[in-house]
Amino acid sequence: MKVFIIIPAYETASTVGEIVKKTSSYGQAVVVDDGSTDNTAEVAKQAGAIVLRHFVNRGYGAALITGMNYALQNGAEAVVNFDSDAQFESNEIPKLLTVLKPGRASVALGSRFLGKTLGMPTLRRLTLKLAIIFTWFISGIKLSDTHNGFRAFTAAALQQMNLKQDRMAFSSEVIDEIARLKIPYVEVPVTVHYTAYSRKSSQQGSWPVLKIVRDIFWSKLTR
Repeated sequence: MKVFIIIPAYETASTVGEIVKKTSSYGQAVVVDDGSTDNTAEVAKQAGAIVLRHFVNRGYGAALITGMNYALQNGAEAVVNFDSDAQFESNEIPKLLTVLKPGRASVALGSRFLGKTLGMPTLRRLTLKLAIIFTWFISGIKLSDTHNGFRAFTAAALQQMNLKQDRMAFSSEVIDEIARLKIPYVEVPVTVHYTAYSRKSSQQGSWPVLKIVRDIFWSKLTR
């Protein structure tokens, strides 16, 4: 398969280069620099990534949408989402790609609760468990992990989805689209590392939960 690995990045110059080098073994790394003021873009480019840039910080979902649209426009057969703060293990990418087969799954969703977590704060665990219940209520799909940024899609599945959420509500929107379109999916055990850096990063910090809920309900009203 022609695989593109989409890496949203904001102020991650200290980690993104190594992420690009490790993920490039499994596909074309595409870093979407979401308005960083540090040298995230330069580091990513030097490491071998295609770099797309937002001139202002638009959010996690917007960065992924930009990257995935680029992948589809350039012949992707499969697209992987992978964070830039060193919380995922690149050698687990094949686990997600392997399940993308006709008759099995068109979307692979990483699950830290089927796999393992290292250093997860108690409050974070509680928040994620509540998110599982909320997503089940909204979409009708009961998952073990609903806000994991490690995912893989076939191009055909991604082309069907109407993804519009710019920020962290994007993760819930993906699941909502899977439910709406009845896209076959599989949860895949993955490992998530919680380091001091990843806990402070913009993608791994405390979520504005009420804003996520507001964005999800607003998207349903305007869809």
